[in-house]
Amino acid sequence: MHYLNAAPLTRGLESEIIFATPAKLAELLRRDELDAALVSVTEVLLHDRYDILDGVAIASLGEVYSVLLAHRQPLAEAREIFCDTASLTSVNLLKVLLAERGLQPEFKPLENYAAASDKDFVLLIGDRAIEFQRAPHAHEIFDLGSAWLELTRLPFVYAVWALRRGIVNRELRRELNEAKLFGLETLESIIETRAEFDADFRRDYFEWHIHFHLGEDEKRAIAKFSELLAKHQLGPVFPPKYVA
Repeated sequence: MHYLNAAPLTRGLESEIIFATPAKLAELLRRDELDAALVSVTEVLLHDRYDILDGVAIASLGEVYSVLLAHRQPLAEAREIFCDTASLTSVNLLKVLLAERGLQPEFKPLENYAAASDKDFVLLIGDRAIEFQRAPHAHEIFDLGSAWLELTRLPFVYAVWALRRGIVNRELRRELNEAKLFGLETLESIIETRAEFDADFRRDYFEWHIHFHLGEDEKRAIAKFSELLAKHQLGPVFPPKYVA
């Protein structure tokens, strides 16, 4: 994932990994072209072929800022929603959040980011979502992290390290855990040196909007998301399997 939010989890591994969208990484992982990938949690829940690296995630408790539905009309009037094609989890999360409100609009791919401001309803993720929200716009913002917390009182897990099952990966797991530790230890350097946006925003984003641990609350959140995916027939959904 070549997004700001992934920087602390890939610290020191930059020369060893492929940067791509969550959707593209999931495609490569499905074809067994990768041993592990930082992918949307939906990829793991809807395909019974991965383990989840325990303790590591991209998650939020409340407003995430970088996963949003921008809308010019009331949510209840949504008939079609245009979606960032880089996204997997956010589309399913939005489907769940709207279905819990009795809403089932049609979801369509967003043809290009330049068209986002022309849409009445558009789902954006990552740096594009941040850019949209920080620029002048005529939309209201439905933050998916805030909406999930309001619904469940739980954090939400957007991405995890998915490990291809059936291969020896002890050393790989060690490297990924060490990368997270290194990233968190050097978070101040990441805030100061990354090129995206400005340092004040980067600090606010890392300190308030996202976190990188996968603990018991996050696992409960994944279980709740799995339950709601199945409830609204977005499955089949498979129980997650965590490995340390």
